[in-house]
Amino acid sequence: MRLTLYISLYLSFKCISAATDLRSGNCLLQGRFKLNGMYQDGDFILGGLFEVHFFTVFPDLSFKTEPEPPYCEIFNMEGFQHAQTMAFAIDEINKNPNLLPNITLGYHLYDNCVMLGMAFRAAISLGSGTEESFSNLNCTGPPPVIGIVGDASSTPSIAISSVLGLFRVPIVSHYATCSCLSDRKKYPSFFRTIPSDAFQVRAMIQILRHFGWTWVGLLYSDDDYGVYAAQAFQQEMQSFGLCVAFLEFLPHDNNLRDIQRIMGVIQASTARVVVVFAPSSFFIPLMEEVVLQNMTGRQWIASEAWATSLESQTPRYLPFLRGTLGIAIRRGEIKRLHDFLLRIRPSSDPGNNMLRIFWENMFGCSFETVLKETDGEQVKKMCTGQEDLITTNTPYTDVSGLRASYNVYKAVYALAHALHDLMQCEEGRGPFSGNICADITNMKPWQLVHYLQKVNFTTGFGDHVSFDKNGDALAIYDVLNWHPSSDESIRIYTVGVVNEVTETGMVLKLDEDAIYWNFETKKAPRSVCSESCPPGTRRATRKGFPVCCFDCLPCGDGEISNTTDAIECMVCPDEFWSNIYKDQCVPKDVEFLSYEDPLGISLTTASLLGTCFCALVMIIFALHRHTPIVRANNSELSFLLLASLKLCFLCVLLFIGRPQLWTCQLRHAVFGISFVLCISSILVKTMVVIAVFKSSRPEGKGAMKWFGAAQQRCTVLVLTALQIVICTVWLSTASPTPHKNNQYIRSKIVYECAIGSVAGFSMLLGYIGLLAAVSFLLAFLARNLPDNFNEAKFITFSMLIFCAVWIAFVPAYVSSPGKYAVAVEIFAILASSFGLLVAIFAPKCYIILLHPERNTKNAIMGRETHKK
Repeated sequence: MRLTLYISLYLSFKCISAATDLRSGNCLLQGRFKLNGMYQDGDFILGGLFEVHFFTVFPDLSFKTEPEPPYCEIFNMEGFQHAQTMAFAIDEINKNPNLLPNITLGYHLYDNCVMLGMAFRAAISLGSGTEESFSNLNCTGPPPVIGIVGDASSTPSIAISSVLGLFRVPIVSHYATCSCLSDRKKYPSFFRTIPSDAFQVRAMIQILRHFGWTWVGLLYSDDDYGVYAAQAFQQEMQSFGLCVAFLEFLPHDNNLRDIQRIMGVIQASTARVVVVFAPSSFFIPLMEEVVLQNMTGRQWIASEAWATSLESQTPRYLPFLRGTLGIAIRRGEIKRLHDFLLRIRPSSDPGNNMLRIFWENMFGCSFETVLKETDGEQVKKMCTGQEDLITTNTPYTDVSGLRASYNVYKAVYALAHALHDLMQCEEGRGPFSGNICADITNMKPWQLVHYLQKVNFTTGFGDHVSFDKNGDALAIYDVLNWHPSSDESIRIYTVGVVNEVTETGMVLKLDEDAIYWNFETKKAPRSVCSESCPPGTRRATRKGFPVCCFDCLPCGDGEISNTTDAIECMVCPDEFWSNIYKDQCVPKDVEFLSYEDPLGISLTTASLLGTCFCALVMIIFALHRHTPIVRANNSELSFLLLASLKLCFLCVLLFIGRPQLWTCQLRHAVFGISFVLCISSILVKTMVVIAVFKSSRPEGKGAMKWFGAAQQRCTVLVLTALQIVICTVWLSTASPTPHKNNQYIRSKIVYECAIGSVAGFSMLLGYIGLLAAVSFLLAFLARNLPDNFNEAKFITFSMLIFCAVWIAFVPAYVSSPGKYAVAVEIFAILASSFGLLVAIFAPKCYIILLHPERNTKNAIMGRETHKK
């Protein structure tokens, strides 16, 4: 708003306007600005705006007479070099037969005196022309200038582009960096060969990322440059996951209390890297406090505003600022520019007042006096004799670090290449409506803007020049490093380049061996809030802290992280598990009850021992088959019971080893049939005992005819056949199969036999339990029957053991994981089998082997008679 008001007031009082002479039909110039300038005629004219003076002085206003025009003071040698570089570039183009052949470029260069008003006056003069009269009222023909190089500052560039942009006059700035100028809607014809502040921030981010500096302090100047740069820097830091450890602005009034407070913040912070966006005038007071408090151990990162500042390069700051890394606009080399600058002579072009001002400031003598021969040959000789005193010891002739001048050089060539491309247009293939080309005799500024947008060339120094859709050139920065020198001063070396590549964005190239580090280790410092989390862990952000401050938590079981600073741990696939370091998924161990397992060996041994005991008892019974104790209760059932017990012991071997389809199908079938055969034999033996007792009484003499040998065999076969039917139906409908189970133990694969049908398995066990319950009940009822050797008592005891084992089996089996569930089932089989073997046959073997005198009918009957 203030800028608009200033321009409006300015145009109200002092503007270039034209009045029409009705008699002649000409437009006459009503006034002329007093501007310092340089001029050269040509077929096409390029305009230029440069900071040749530092200050503008406005005379006092009396409001009685027309005010005197403002004038400029304090000559800027470096700014004059920029203007001369444009003149050199145009001279070089005019001599180049391959670029704009048969066309001569001229220039009108003006001094803006680092003042918005002066810059705007000069721009209006360039845009409207300075001819005394203008007769072409149809406004045909080429414009006064086809393009403007400048301004050097952002604020004048904004004002000039806002006005001249309405007429699409191409403007190519060499030093205006404000990101706001990238707005194509507001500034449709603005271009620049210097990167915007946004690119400067991105270039600095590339340096931070290269060295892994994620925890960075930020200082910025209390002005527009610092505020906008700091905001952009914070946004870029956040987008790349970097963090600002502290954020402080450097006061413009250099308040000591504020400076001391900032020093305390820097010293208290764990950040070893400090980025500073500020001109040297803001930074120097802080450095004085750094020297006073002798604060070392910090890596300073300099923005373009002070990376090459001479004020900071003093021996006093050497111990603290050596090793500083900074970025600066690209330094280039322009061949023959130095010779061109040395050839400047005021006598060669007396009409250019900018040359006269330069000469007077260089040698302190009036150029007008020299030109007046009547004032004496001695005066003329005295002044002109000093023309050879121009040396390389001035900012004007120093071409060792061409940065802004190099951008001027590229800007001139960009306009020249655009004009060249415009002139190469073939009729009928033009880019404008109707495929027409631009009329070189009546060229419009917007037509040159079209070609300027598509400029693409390479300088003699090897830098690529083109503009993006916003008019910004591809960003390129030099990375600078401050080295100490032998004379206790600071020397700045270029150690790398940050270049914007269209395909990949910002690319950083560094010569790390050339970097000087101001640390005892002579290596790059570490500046992180938290050290990186190694593989096998994940980052957990600390509550209330930036994302760069985190804890490293180990991955859970079955999870891994194989990268540094992993955000989340990855879950391993079903058949894999994390290793001990939690950085790799490895195949899970497959667990089953094997013959090599100590538990498997123990159970196999018990199974074989039981089988051997059964065989031994069978041998004893076979050898004593004619004795009363063997013949009692049907010796055939005893041998059948021993055979079934042997099968019970042997079926255990089907439960051990890697599950296979045939073992899974056989193990439960053999187990079920064997136990039913065993329990059926015991049930029949119990029924025989009861029948024998009843037949000894008068009322039950016919009981034994229902329990003869044939009936006993038939009963056993029928009861066993029912179990066979159950197993057959089960195996044919839902057969047990090998199954890899991940549910019991997540870290292992339990290889087991899935039962297939719960109903089938339940019927198998239920049928065994039913027979066992009936046998136990009958044996219990017959336990007190009078007999010398009461078989019912042993059967009762054996069935009590059997039922107790299998009742305890159910909860133990359900709660046992993996291979231990199989072990529990095997243990139940072995325990119940040993219980039946010992309870029923141990007393008989005891009498047969140790007390044969009791193995007689008389002994048995005698005891019975004694009892009666």
